[in-house]
Order: sequence, then C-alpha cells, then structure tokens
Amino acid sequence: MNYIFHRLNLEDRHHNRLTAADVLQITKHSLQSYESCAEEELVQTFIQKLLMMNYRARYMKTKETNEQDNTQQRENDSSEDESDIFDVFKEISLSKTSQSDLIHPMDVQMAVFHCADGFLKQLMVTKLSQCQYALPLLVPDPFTQHIEFPLWTFRQISKSWKMRNNSNEIISQTQPIYKAQTPMVSCFRFGPVSSSKSHLLNSLINEKHNTFFHRNCPGSSRTRVLMDGLVEIAWFCPSGKDTDKFTDCVVFCNLHGDAGDHEKQLQILTEMASVNVVLLPRLDRNDKHAAKIQILSKNRKPLILLTEDESAVTKKKGKFKIGLKDRNQSDVSEDLRRAINECLSESSSTFRLEDVSKHSDIRVDEEDDDDCRRGREAMMGLLEKKDLIEIKESFLPHQGKLWHQWSQKNKELHRPRAYETEIDISRKHTEMKKIREGQHQFDINPFMKILLDEHTSADLSALQHKYNKKWSAVVKLREDPAKYEQLKSEQAELEKISEELQSAAFGSEHIMREIGQIYESCSSVKKSKKDLQFHFYSLPRLAAEMMISGFPLELMDGDAAHVPLIWISAVLDQLIQKLGDQRVFVLSVLGIQSSGKSTMLNAMFGLQFAVSVGRCTRGAFMQLLRVSDEMKTLLNFDYILVVDTEGLRALELAGRSTRHHDNELATFVVGLGNLTLINIFGENPAEMQDILQIVVQAFLRMKKVRLNPSCVFVHQNVSDVTAGEKNMEGRRRLQEKLDEMTKIAAKDEVCDAECFSDIIRFDVQKDVKYFAQLWEGSPPMAPPNPNYCENIHELKETIMSHASKSHGMRLIHLKYRIKDLWEALLNERFVFSFRNSLEISAYRKLETEYSNKWSWSLRSAMMETENKLHNKIENETIHEIDETDLHRELKKTNEEVEKSMSEFFEKDRDKDILIQWKTSFEIKIRELQENIVRETKRKLNEILQKRDLKKKIDAQRKHHENTLYEKSKELALKLKDKTNDEETLKKEFDLFWKQCVKIIIRDTPPIKKIEIMRDVREILSDIYESVSVDHWTESRDIFSKLSYSDYVKLKKSSGITGALTNVYRSTKEMLGYILSKEDEAQIRSLVTDVVQQTSRMIQSFNISKMSYNISCIQHLIDYIKARVIDHQEGRVNYVFKNEFFIDLVLSICKRANKMITDQHRLLREANDPLIYVEKKRKEYYSIFQKYCHGSASAAIFGEIICQKLKEPIEQSVYKKTAKDLAGEMRTNCLSLNGNRSNLEKHILKTLAEEEDFGNYMNYIHNPRDHFKGFIRNEVSQYITAKFSVSILLKMKENIKLLQQKIMKAAHGSTEHVQVNRGDVGLWLKSFT
Repeated sequence: MNYIFHRLNLEDRHHNRLTAADVLQITKHSLQSYESCAEEELVQTFIQKLLMMNYRARYMKTKETNEQDNTQQRENDSSEDESDIFDVFKEISLSKTSQSDLIHPMDVQMAVFHCADGFLKQLMVTKLSQCQYALPLLVPDPFTQHIEFPLWTFRQISKSWKMRNNSNEIISQTQPIYKAQTPMVSCFRFGPVSSSKSHLLNSLINEKHNTFFHRNCPGSSRTRVLMDGLVEIAWFCPSGKDTDKFTDCVVFCNLHGDAGDHEKQLQILTEMASVNVVLLPRLDRNDKHAAKIQILSKNRKPLILLTEDESAVTKKKGKFKIGLKDRNQSDVSEDLRRAINECLSESSSTFRLEDVSKHSDIRVDEEDDDDCRRGREAMMGLLEKKDLIEIKESFLPHQGKLWHQWSQKNKELHRPRAYETEIDISRKHTEMKKIREGQHQFDINPFMKILLDEHTSADLSALQHKYNKKWSAVVKLREDPAKYEQLKSEQAELEKISEELQSAAFGSEHIMREIGQIYESCSSVKKSKKDLQFHFYSLPRLAAEMMISGFPLELMDGDAAHVPLIWISAVLDQLIQKLGDQRVFVLSVLGIQSSGKSTMLNAMFGLQFAVSVGRCTRGAFMQLLRVSDEMKTLLNFDYILVVDTEGLRALELAGRSTRHHDNELATFVVGLGNLTLINIFGENPAEMQDILQIVVQAFLRMKKVRLNPSCVFVHQNVSDVTAGEKNMEGRRRLQEKLDEMTKIAAKDEVCDAECFSDIIRFDVQKDVKYFAQLWEGSPPMAPPNPNYCENIHELKETIMSHASKSHGMRLIHLKYRIKDLWEALLNERFVFSFRNSLEISAYRKLETEYSNKWSWSLRSAMMETENKLHNKIENETIHEIDETDLHRELKKTNEEVEKSMSEFFEKDRDKDILIQWKTSFEIKIRELQENIVRETKRKLNEILQKRDLKKKIDAQRKHHENTLYEKSKELALKLKDKTNDEETLKKEFDLFWKQCVKIIIRDTPPIKKIEIMRDVREILSDIYESVSVDHWTESRDIFSKLSYSDYVKLKKSSGITGALTNVYRSTKEMLGYILSKEDEAQIRSLVTDVVQQTSRMIQSFNISKMSYNISCIQHLIDYIKARVIDHQEGRVNYVFKNEFFIDLVLSICKRANKMITDQHRLLREANDPLIYVEKKRKEYYSIFQKYCHGSASAAIFGEIICQKLKEPIEQSVYKKTAKDLAGEMRTNCLSLNGNRSNLEKHILKTLAEEEDFGNYMNYIHNPRDHFKGFIRNEVSQYITAKFSVSILLKMKENIKLLQQKIMKAAHGSTEHVQVNRGDVGLWLKSFT
C-alpha cells in the first residue's frame, strides 16, 4: 500500500495534505499538454487535466510504457532473424509481462483523493462530476479500512434534468445532489466474473462515455490497489425526450471488488437501494455467497440477478434473472434497462445522499470537523421555517436597500447636474452619511458560512417553474383583447415572481458582501459595532486569507452595480501585509450572457466561478492564482488575478441590466486587466464590437487614468476545425470595423488614435481563437469535449505569451488602479448610454445643430422681442404682456426651426441612427420654447409691475415718509416714560418698523439674486451633454496658463507629405506636442481679444436697466465658440481640443461674474422697494429716539437735515481727498511722478525684486492688466503709509471746509426766514 504512494511521490502527504492552492498555482507543468508522462508526474498531470475538465485525465500513459512499446516494435521490425513465428511472439509476450506493474489510473485518482484536504477533495469531486464521471461515495481508508462518507465534497454539485408530470408537461428540476430524492439502483458482484459490471452500467447511463472506469478502458491494468471496497455513485439525468432510457433521475451506486469481502458497504447499499442488481458467475445453492443472495431475494425490494452461466431472461415474483452467456452487450443492456424500469415503477422507496451519514460505523467528513458541524447546525437553526425571500432581508440587512441607495447617491454625487449648487452637493453628502449611520445601526445576525445553496436550490426550481407557468398564462392572455384587466393582474404577479427570483439567489458571495458592508458602515462612522466580538478592522483580514486560500472575492456588487471601494482597498491592504507588495498580472473576461466565460476560466485554471442556473455571475469577482517559483523568472510576476464578470446584454427577469451598466462594467474590466478575453458565442462579434467601441471612447475620455490594456478574441462553439483559416476575411473586417470606430471616437474626443490597437493592444493574426463546442453530445449527460480542453490549453499558452511580455502591476498599484478607474467611471455620464461610436458621433452632430441653430434661433428671436417690448414698457405704450402675443412673435422662427429639424432628420447621412432621438429633441425644442416664453413673460411683467410700483412709490414716497414720521412720533410719545430702557425702545421700534415695511412692500416681490456660473453650467450641459463631468469641478483658469500646448493637437494632412506629417504628428502626440512661440502668441492674442469683446458685450446688455437674462450667457457662449472655430480654421497647423473651449468659457464667465453681479445690484438698488425702505430705517430710529427723549421739534428737524447731509458730505470729502491725493502722488511717489517710461521702469524693477515667474508671464501676456494692478498696488501702499501723516489731515481739512460752507448756508437761511417771516419750508428752500 505504501509502495503506491511512494511511486506517486505522495508518501508525505498523509499528514501534510495537498490543498487547492497547491494545485491551482501556475507551474511549468500546468502550461504543457501531455499525452504521456513520467510515473512521478502522473499526479500533477492527472490533476491538471481534471481541473481543465478533460475526461482523458483518467487515460494517461507513462512514458516508460510508450518508449518500451516503440523500442520493442523497432527491434522486432529490424530483426533479420527469420525465426519461427511461434517463438517470436512467445518472446514478445514474455517481455510484456512487466506491464502488469503499471499504476492503475483509478489508483492515481484515489491516491490524490486520500492525500487531499477537504477543499481540494471538494474541488476534485466537482470536476469529476463536470466530466460526467462517477464520484466516490464510500471510501475505505487504505491503511485502516475505516469507511469514510465524504459528504462535504458533494455540497457544491447540483444536477439538472427534465421530466414529464402527470399532465404530460415537461418540467425542469435543478437540485443539489445530496438533497435530491431519487430512486437508487445498487450494483455489486459476488465472486470472480468475466463480465464487467461497470461497463454494463455505463451502457445504461451513457453508452458513449465511461462514467465508471472498467477493465477495458485505456490505461487499465490488472493490479489495482485502492479500488476494492470503494463505492462510486453516478446519476442518470433525463432530458424530457422520448429517447431517454429512464423517465426520472436515477442514481447508480457501484461497489468495486467482491461484495462478500465488504459487508458494511453491502449493508448500506442494500438498505438504501430501490433496486438491487447482483452480478454472479452462476446461481448456485452451494456457493459461499448463497446465504447472502437468499437474504436479498427474501427482501421486499426488487432484485435483478445477472448470471454468466446461462442466456435466458426470467421473472418471478418481482425478481429478475438475466443471463449473460453468449449474448451481446446491447441486448443485455436493453433487458437490464427494461427490468430496472419495471422494478422502479413498482417501488416507492427513494434515496437521499445525505441520509448515508445516518449509518453507524462510518466516518462522515463533516461530523469529524467540529467547526464545520457547529456552523452547519447554527445555520440550519437560523434558516428553519424561513421564507426564502426573507432570508437575505433579515439576515443580511447591510447589503439591502440602504446600500443600494448609498450607491445611487454616490453616482449622483459624481455626476452632478449643471443646475446643482454646492448646497445640493452638501445635502447629498449629508444624506449619504445618514445612510451609513442607518447601516451601522443594524444588528449583526449569526452568519451562515456553509451549505448555502441547500436552502435555496429547491426553492429556486419551484420559483422558476412558477415563473414559466405564469409567463405562459400571460402570453395566452395577450392574444385575447377582452381579457385586458386579467392580463394586467397576471403581469403584476409575473413581476412579483421576477423580483422574488432576483432575491432568491443566495450564495457565499452574499455573506462576504455583508461582511464588506459591515466594514464600510463601521469605517464611515469610525465606530465598531457593539455586537461585533472583535474590532471591525480585522474583517478585511478574513477576506484576504480567503483569497490567498484560492477563493474568489466580489469586486463589483452586481445587484447595486457599484464597487465597494473602502472594502476592496482594505482587503488589498491586508493582502499586501500578508504577501508583501507582490506583482500581479490581471486577466479579465468579457462576453455576452451565457457565452461560456465562467466555464472557460474554470476549465483553464481549475476555478469554481458560479455557472449554474439561477446563480450566474452578477457583477465582477476576482481570484488570486499563485505562480510557482520556477515560473516567476519567466513571467516577471508572482500572481495572476483572474476577474470574472456577469454576462452583458442580459435580458434579466426584472429588467435590471441596462446598456449603461453593461458599458460601464465592460470599461471597468477591460481597463483593469492587463489582458482581457473577449468571449463570443459563435463567429459573429457584432454585439461585442458595439461594446468595445464604447470602451474605447470611454478610455479616450478618461485622460487621468493611464491605461494600456490588451485583448484576445475567443469564438466559442465553432464546430469547423478549419474556422481559423476560413475566417481570415471575417477577421480582416473585424479589424477594419474596430479601426474605423476608433477613428470616429478619436475625432469626437479630439484625440490622436489611428487604429483600435492604439488604445487596446490587439494582433488580428494571433489574438483571435476558435473553440470547439463545450459538450461532446447533448446535455444533461454529455461530458466536456476533449477538443474544447485542447483549445483551452492553446489559449492558456497565448495568455502566458502575453503575460511573459508584461511586468503586471504591484498590488498597491492595483489598489490605486481600481480606485482611479472606478472614480473615472463614476464621473463619466455620457458615453455609456450609447450603443456604439457611430451613435455618439451622430448624437454630437445633433447636439451641434440644436445649440448652434435651433435653440439659438428661438432665444435670439425672443431677445429681440423682449428688447422691443421693454422699450414699449418704458414709453408706457403697453400695460400688459400675454403669452399668446409672445408665441405669435415666435411663430415664424418656430416654423423655420421645425423645417430645419425635419430636413436634418430626413436628409442627414446618419438619419437611420438619428431617428431614435427625433421625438425627444422635438419635445426638447417645445419645452425650450415654452420655457423662454414663460421666462420672458415673467420678466416683462416684473418690469411692468416695477414701473407702476415705482410711479406709485414716487407718488406715495412723501406720504410714506409722513406716515412713518407721524407713527414713530406717536409711538415715541407712548413710550416717553420708558426712555431709560434702551432695549425696550429698540424692541418696540423693530416691531413697528416690521409692520410698516410689510404694508409698503406687500404688493411687490423683491428682485431675486442671480447665479451666473450656475447658468453657464446649465447651458453648457444642456447643449454639450458630452462634456465630461470633470470640467465642471476641475476646470482650469485659462488666463494663468503659461502654455497652451495641452489644449491643441496637430491638424491631419493628406497625400505623401501628409503621411510624413502624420508620422511626425503621432510622434509628437506620444512625446507631448509643444507649440511654437508664434502659435502661443496667436492663441494668447485670441484669448485677450475675446475677453475684451465679451466685456464690451456685457456692457451693451445694459443689465443695470434692462435686467439680467440667461440669454446673455447664451450669446456670450455662442460668440466665444464662433471665434474659436474661426481661429482654428485659419492658417494655423493645430486644432483646439474640447477642453480649450470649455475652459475659455468658464474663465471668461468667472471674470465677468463680478461685472454682471454689480450691474444687477445697481438694478436692485434702483428698483427694489425693500432696499429703498430699509435705507430709511436708521434715519427714522434716530428721530424716534429724539422724540422719546423729549427733544424739541427744531432739534428733531436738525437731526433729519443731518441724516440727509451725511452721505453727500462723505462722497464730497472722498472725491476732494482723492483729487488732492492724486496730485500729491504725482509729485511724491517715485513710480508715478513721471511719464510712461518711468512707470515701466519701476514695474520691471519690482518684477526683478519679487522674482515671481508668474508675474513675469502676466506682464508679458497681459500688460494692460499688469499695469492696472501695479498702479492699484502703488496707490494702496502709499495710502497705507501716508494715511495718518497726510491723508487723514487732508480729509479733516476738507470736512472743515464743507462744515464752514454748511454753517454759512444755515445762518444765511435763518436770516432769510427772519427777514421774510417765513416757516420751515422757506428755510429749507433757502438752504438747498
């Protein structure tokens, strides 16, 4: 026994078990395809072929055998000795007797099984099941002969089948095999027989495939050490067709060796079987096993005896005897099938794999592991009597609605609308924080770490059956219009079942997602949970350990369509801590739903990404594969990170998968991967072409993330072996299509890319692979196609060839790559909603028409109408504005716009693409027209209201002042006895004032404040939807740019000279294009001139009188755009990128913001009654105080006069002082006391002293602004330095002069009144 383990190099593996991580690592051996190998390599070769789902793994030959055969053949062929033929072949047969010493293939399988840990055993059994091989059920220990039942190894396996119910309807079933209740046929033999029991069973299950290994299989030898006493189990799964050998799922259990020597196994099988099949040399009462056969015959269970001593078929009392003598295999198989079917129809007993564990004297792997047992018991207690849909909601609350809401808010935060203000963004931050706090308040329920599918698979099958029935009912009802109400009810029910199906998918990824959300919520609120027994910081360590052990981790939550960055970053940090900052090569896969992506990865690397029905991958998962030490020198990295994704273009039941999500996901995984496998089912790549175009366009837009991905196209299910050679034309067209789309995308994004390979590296000759179909026959009983496995191996070699040329990336860089890429995707809101680059290009053309022609025509016409009506209002020729009149004024322009739109959609070369947006843009234009009419009406009515109110206020101003005066006087007299309580006086006056003001302004709403930059962003985002979100948040000040090289790219040329220029241009683009001094000066001149012209335009808008209108901004933007286009179409060798136009608009509007706001403030001050009345407040409070303190009327009159004189005196003093100061500075200030040359000399001197390069550039490029700034600084410094010495004295002197003038005028007026015996009115007239 020890000898077999020694020969297989496994003698030390009984204690130091083989693990999944050991066999999944990338080794030289795993990259080579062997048909034969050295004996010491049998284990490695068997495992590698099994992991690749290659059923030939059991047919391996050793090299010694092959070489021996070839050598013997050569010796015989070259022998010149014409010996007697009998002697020759006698010698050959004697020399070959040593072959009995070969290792049996099943001994290799079972030796690895005995030396594997629990997870590797499970992986092996899962792969054996995928190869449609029988699985070990009862395994005797090779040293102690104790029987083990490896229940854990079956936990991941589910079987699917179709059968007919009593109504003859085909129904589908998918169940985990350990839970399925099915009839079981047990097969065993007594004594030595010449027939192969396993071979006979194979003919019942799948006659084209060796489900059970038998003596006639390739590689079989006479000696087998580890097979006797082993019970293997296999399933027959019907397909619902008439050709099925059995109508229900049937289990076959096969006991290897003589049943008489293995009593425990025999007992278990006979007790649990629905039918017992016994193979005998003869039915003999004197046989040593006769007593056991007698017991079986007396058992109620059906019995089928197969005997080798006769050929008849007989039946008696439910027992069958089938003779094998002189009969062919096909007839025996048919008789046995009939007998089994007849027995099963009479037997009601069923078999459940899990029940095997109830037998005594056998070891159950799960029961021996305390952690496993406790976890299972705890989980089953939690799940008992729980509704499937409730499980996730009640036990996994952190990943529910709140996490989905947070993800949505985060996307909205990264994709702000133009009209959103800082307050809106701040509010979203607050809402997201509250959501995290809500998550944090959830209690942690005990986790379910194992056996998750057990609870859900049966329910899923039931739900899917329920969905199919409901769908059929809906289809029938649609045909009958009279049953509309019933149809609506059934459709609502269908939607409900659909949502239940979505909620029902439940696996280990949901547990890890819950842990991730617990960590993120704790991390966000910076506080651990009270019911968490350890600090939340240790949670990422668990996930890191799982990844190191070879388990996948969810990278993108497929339900929320979001990457939990905090969690993923923390897990990667823990990986770095445990492994060091290792290098990884990222391999990702992308493809349409159900194109076989996960299956391909599983076969290539022996992984276990979910592929079963109802559990297809959602989102993205990543798994680490270790590279062996010998391979590290060849590959330059330590690990391969495999990223599997959900299928694109999925028609999900609840309609949750959208084009936007698909494009976003595709961009994410292609950007993340060093190499991406583009998986295509069949030979037509049309769908994937569209997605790749969006990916390319997104990469061109995401300029911050430095990406250099590559891809390989894999065509699945191509039956023609010569497809690669025959499809050269198809590949050429693929290359041309991708190149054409890249050029369109590059033109749209003003980037330099000539072909697809400039963005995503791809060689059409080497990077297109064709795969055979996956199954060798028809599912569900078909094994994987060996040719498919060979194709997988070839692809693996191509991947390693790519990988050997790459250095991958460090784990820390991977963390930043995920973060940067996801942030860039969150900021991108434009391209992902399109099907391909042609659509984007067509839409941009439509945008241009909308902005440059249609919307501006309407706005421009309305501005003219507004100006015309404004003048009429000023001249008092109209007294009312009606919407009908405004629509009438716009009618002609509107008709022209409609005609232009109709022509554009009908005649443009992209009309077939554009038609999808026709309705939405017609609605957009109608809404725009309604909005500008409504806005114009509101504005003009406000002007009318203000005009009438101003007249009214002017007429009533004296009345208001008298009223305020009299009322304040009355109040003062009432409060005369409270003059010492200043607080009471103030309180009473405030209350009185509030009531008075309320009466005065109740008919007039105050003039609203304006937000220029908000309007700018709104127009730009409305007209230029394709502008990246980054521009709104991170636009640069164009006036402070030292160089404009970043804003331009070289123009393309044509012809021979053009070809050379284009090569030069490409080189320049790679190295970074630098403008000449002349080009820089030209652009700076353009910017300066545009600034000056836009300033004049703003002045011409006359906002202080005409009021502000958003059309002013539209006018500015269109002017700027026209100037930019005009400039680049001139005699220059460059064109501007989009960023130049956006930054120029934003920079000019930021600068103009103060000017427009100031003009608007003047408008408010002149027309807003609230401002006018509020100005009076201080004045009247002063009068009020005087009355309260009992001052005489003359004193109060004097106070009023002083209040009126205060502001004019201030202004007069400021003006006189400023004039005096200007004269003084021209004499005393060195920089300002000469001519322009003197001023310039001092400017240069200051520049030299300050040594500020930015100031030099400002002086060179904007001399006018620099001169103004210098003079302003000099004046400011002079005032600061001389204020107390000179300026204050001048101000006092000017005040004294004014005081003398006022006093003189007051005395003169008093004398005039006395002479003429006048009153206060005469005094005031004389004084003014």
